[in-house]
Amino acid sequence: MKEPAFQDQGSVHHCHGCGPGNEKGLRIKSYWDGDEAVATWTAEPHHCGGTPDILNGGIIASLIDCHGLNLAIAHAYRAERRPIGSAPRIGYVTANMNISYLKPAPIAQSIELRSRIVKIEGRKAWVSCTLSAAGQVCATGEVLGIRVTWD
Repeated sequence: MKEPAFQDQGSVHHCHGCGPGNEKGLRIKSYWDGDEAVATWTAEPHHCGGTPDILNGGIIASLIDCHGLNLAIAHAYRAERRPIGSAPRIGYVTANMNISYLKPAPIAQSIELRSRIVKIEGRKAWVSCTLSAAGQVCATGEVLGIRVTWD
């Protein structure tokens, strides 16, 4: 049986990209795959950019940002050997993000996100992420997150 997604375990609540409590958000679901995280997401027609058949670049950035930081959150909980969402609740906020758009991401294809921790240093986590469609890498991103404690 597959564990619930990081987001469904209480790591985030209202975020546009990944919060299960945000009815109009993207609602991505990230899962462990060894030491990496993986997510599959399907776009809606209103997520288009430029033309109706390609995914908007801002949506791509949000997907990479949220998926990467959810890995940082899950990794922190795993390192502390406690359940995701347990108090005090761990969060990460974006300090810096660099996205490389390699080719248009087709809106009609499922999107796969894969992220891995590059480095942890104090409250900082560097995460690398790829966004693929139909087996083709369409964008890559590097996210620097800063650890925070949520109420």
